[in-house]
Amino acid sequence: MTRETKRFREIAKLFDPVRKYSVKDAIEILKKCPPLRFDQSVEVSLQTGIDTRKSDQQVRGTVSLPNGTGKKMAVLVLARGEKLKEALDAGADYAGADELVEKIKNGWLEFDAIVATPDMMREVGKLGKVLGPRGLMPTPKAGTVTMDVAKAVAELKGGKIEFKVDKTGAIHCMVGKLSFPTESLEQNVDALLSAVNRNKPSSAKGRYLVSLSLSSTMGPGLSVDLAGMSEG
Repeated sequence: MTRETKRFREIAKLFDPVRKYSVKDAIEILKKCPPLRFDQSVEVSLQTGIDTRKSDQQVRGTVSLPNGTGKKMAVLVLARGEKLKEALDAGADYAGADELVEKIKNGWLEFDAIVATPDMMREVGKLGKVLGPRGLMPTPKAGTVTMDVAKAVAELKGGKIEFKVDKTGAIHCMVGKLSFPTESLEQNVDALLSAVNRNKPSSAKGRYLVSLSLSSTMGPGLSVDLAGMSEG
């Protein structure tokens, strides 16, 4: 406990809690924080100004981060026939049909993403109560309900992530690891912001991007200056 308190005191000396930093400066401050024994994730918290009570103001989409997330993705493909071989050849960790659906029903969740062919969605729909709360339900909009399972697997393995607003209108996404070069993390943040901007609801009023903060797993949350960033 004493060591943790000392660490936080050291971190507190590195930044001004009321200042807004550039993406580059925020990343460099996070890198200066006392190191830990694992490679921390870098996360974005983006507050939007949408009205989440309105169905036409939901923000959801995907983006392929140019430098990946640094996280090894375990991808499960639910399909039948020749699509199973396509999935495994593309790098899927697991591929199957009804037997895997039953396994998930019984509590198996050793995967990070699911790709499903359209003909499997009747069975996948039965898993909604298990997969939905964990953000694992495949959807056409995310490109995870498709006949092109090889492409979907390759994209997920390559750093494609899904983003969506929560009930408060905020988006939370991992954009890489603290060990990434600063420039690589900057590029990933820019890619995410561009994708969120492209998904701006046409009915949204007022300011769309309200605030942005960057943090590491055990580091501080740093406010980022959105001034000058395009709202597309």
